Parts: sequence; structure tokens; C-alpha cells
Amino acid sequence: MLFSERRKVADFMRRLYRQGLTTASGGNISSRVDGGRIVLTPSQTDKGCMRGEDVGVLGPDGANLTPALKPSIETSLHREIYRRSARVNAVVHAHPVTASALSATGRQINTHLICEAYAVAGDPVKVPYACMGSDELADMVCAATERASCVVMENHGALTIGGSLLEAFNRMEVLETAAKQTVLTDLTGDVQPLSGEQLSALDELLGRG
Repeated sequence: MLFSERRKVADFMRRLYRQGLTTASGGNISSRVDGGRIVLTPSQTDKGCMRGEDVGVLGPDGANLTPALKPSIETSLHREIYRRSARVNAVVHAHPVTASALSATGRQINTHLICEAYAVAGDPVKVPYACMGSDELADMVCAATERASCVVMENHGALTIGGSLLEAFNRMEVLETAAKQTVLTDLTGDVQPLSGEQLSALDELLGRG
């Protein structure tokens, strides 16, 4: 059932792990497929060697169509994002080291340093801490994804959305790169971010209002 879609999600999860953007037990990736079904990485599976058959399938009503696999603790979060936005077809939730470290500080990730960071990630939104798997966390993150493609969860990690798995993955990778750039430029103390005019030009180029 949906093996090619499940294999693609598994491929991106292994890629996420190889890039050091999550741990063996952390993070989850999902993709919305035909018929309103959701392909979602489950709990209690090694993310570093995940295969297609290790990825779960949820029905449009949330029913677990792969009962041998335990649904992710963040299942309700993924489902709610898809329910609220027809433009989202992929969700990546991970714990990249630098972005996660900044989530435990008052420092925002600065995506205004490099043009690619702003073009791909936009302005990330940071949401207050809530326990993983909770309805409170799902509500706050879903609200944030209505105005941003990248969300930083306080004392937790990051989540990105996209029209495809590649777009959502790319945003996570660029978000972590922007977090590293934020730390490095803070150390130098000599920062020259993009100007408002330059940011507006990027918005115009990308068709963002």
C-alpha cells in the first residue's frame, strides 16, 4: 500500500539523519497523498536506517492503516497542519543542533544575513514551549504555519512545511544553516544584514506579498 510514497518519506528521513538534523529516535516526516491519506514516520523506529515498509499510513479520518507500526507522538500535529492548509503537502519536524540550541535562548534565527536563507526560509516564527505530543503544541504550531514556512519550537526543535517533501526538507536544512550563520556572526560582532530594500526585492522576485 502506497509503497513508493512510503519509500520516499523513508529516503528523506535517512537523509535528515545523515545530515545531522535529527537523532535516531527524534523527529518525524509526513507527506499528504491522494485520497487525503497521510504517510508518516512512526514512533520506535530507527530513523537512520528507515525503509519504506517502516513508514506508517493514516486514513483521511486518522485511522492507522498500518497497525503493526505505532503512530508518531506528533500525529495530531501533522494532521492538523494538513487540515488547515490545502497548500501544504509535506511536514518535516526535526531537532537540528544549532536551531534547537537557539530555541532555548532569547535569540532569534537571523535569516536576513544571506539572501538564500531569506528566499528559502523566510522569517521563522518562534512558538512558546508546550509538551511534545500535546494539543497545545499542535495548536500553536499550526497557527504559526499559517504565516510562516519555518517554525522554531521553544526548548524543542524546528518544523518546516512545503508543497513537496523536497521543499520542506530544503527549508529545514537552510534553517539550520541560518542558525549557524547567526551564531557565527554574533561571535564576530560585525554584522551586515540585508537591508529592507534588499529584502523587499527578494519578496518581489519570489512573488511574496
